[in-house]
Formats: sequence, C-alpha cells, structure tokens
Amino acid sequence: MKRVRRERLLRFVILSIGAAVMIFPLLWLVSATFRSNPELFSDAGLIPHSATFEGWRNAFASYGGQISLMKAMRNTYMIALPKMLLTLISVTLTAYGFARFRFVGKRLLTALLFATVFLPQTVLYVPQFILFNRLGWIDSPHYLPLIVPAALAGDTVLVIMLIQFIRSIPRTYDEAARLDGCNSLQILWYILVPQLQPILMSVGVLQLLWTVNDYMGPLLYVKTPSRYPLSVYVKLSMDADSGFAWNRVLAVCCIAMLPQVILFFASQHSAAPESGGLKE
Repeated sequence: MKRVRRERLLRFVILSIGAAVMIFPLLWLVSATFRSNPELFSDAGLIPHSATFEGWRNAFASYGGQISLMKAMRNTYMIALPKMLLTLISVTLTAYGFARFRFVGKRLLTALLFATVFLPQTVLYVPQFILFNRLGWIDSPHYLPLIVPAALAGDTVLVIMLIQFIRSIPRTYDEAARLDGCNSLQILWYILVPQLQPILMSVGVLQLLWTVNDYMGPLLYVKTPSRYPLSVYVKLSMDADSGFAWNRVLAVCCIAMLPQVILFFASQHSAAPESGGLKE
C-alpha cells in the first residue's frame, strides 16, 4: 500500500512540474499585458510592480480607421468557420473513398497523397497565387483563395488521419448495414460518422487553429486593410516607428486566443466510439 502511495505521489509531483512548465508562458503572457515596456524587459516575474491597463485599452483602438480588433476577429472567423465546415465534409468523403473502396490507380494516388505531406507549404504559394490571380480571386470579399481549397480536401494530413481511423473500424459494420438496405452514403452518415466523432472533432479544431494562426495566406491574398484577419492585424499593431507597445500586442494576442481556448476545452467532452454495435 505504501509503495502504491509513493508511486502516486511521485507521479503527481512529476505531472505537476510538467504542468507548471507548460502553463508558465501562458500566465506570463497575461501578466505582461499589465506591464510597461521597461518593466517587461527588466523583470521576468508573474506579478507586475506597477500594473497598467493601457495595453488593454489600446488593444481595441482602430488601425488607421479601417481595421479594429473586433473587425479583425470577425474577418478571422468569416474565414475559419466555413473553412472548418468544408474541411470536415471534403476530408471525410475523401478518406472514406480511400479507406473503403477499390478503384483504378488507388495505390498510385495513395502514394501521391502521402508524398504531399513532405511538400512544404511555401513551395505551393507561387503557383497558387498565379492560379488565383488568373481566376480573379485575389482580394476577394468572400476570401475565396483561403476557403475554396478546403472544399477540395487540400489538407492531406487530415485526410491521412481519417483514412487510418476509418480503416480501424471493422468492415462488418458496413456489411451489416448493406444487409439492412443502406447505400454507401448512408453507411458513412449513419454508421461511420458517429464512430468518427472524436477524430472529426480533432480535425475541426486543428483546421480552426491553423486558419486562425495562418499569416502568409491572408498576407498574399487579402489586400484591403478592412478585410485583414487577426494574424495580420497583430502584425499591424506593431508600430515600427514609435517602437512596439508590447503590452498592447500581447493583449491583442490574449483576446485572439480566447475563442480557441474555449473551443479546446469544449472539445474535450467528445465521446469515444462504441466498442461494439453488431447484432449477433
């Protein structure tokens, strides 16, 4: 009994130290929003000596009268939410096709799919920009260059994740559903999607985080300041002429991060797939 208690205590201490190391930068980020620049670079502690709310007040100020924090946040989720929804649909359909069907050239396409994972995104920026420019999508009010690729399962890493997850689900579910009269889409919707709920939640959260944090995409394809998302707005909030007001920049980062933190904790309640569901 004493040995078990010692092991639990040791495990608790190790996990507590690890949690403290991981959460310290986040706590410091919040603390830094209440500091002035001189104090920010002279003291690495968590408690500010002379707290100021100037950073939070300035965080909501407009940039040149065309863009503000709230407008940038609205623009961000005008991109992120449709992109997340389209990604979930396109990635699920694509992964279902690769995992459950046989077709000509499947091995070659699978190999190409895996090969694209090793292709840096920066390599694709030039050809994509040329394509979208010819289509007249640059500076589109509907953010077409940023959203449309999601409808075509452009994030192959997410496709591969779903392929492996679908392959882990026994085909006997599909066979039983076909005996009950289900077609392929009904099998996907009624049989597989409920069991894919945890991985679909992960795919949605990952896509949302990637989109919110994307800087190069909006910088290339969005030219009107009033349409800038948060990633570009944070850069604009850094005034190189008068020096960076870091408390303002970090306050903007805290506000921008809040919806993502809420979504992360909300997604923790996603249910795991059932271990069994076949009729004997």
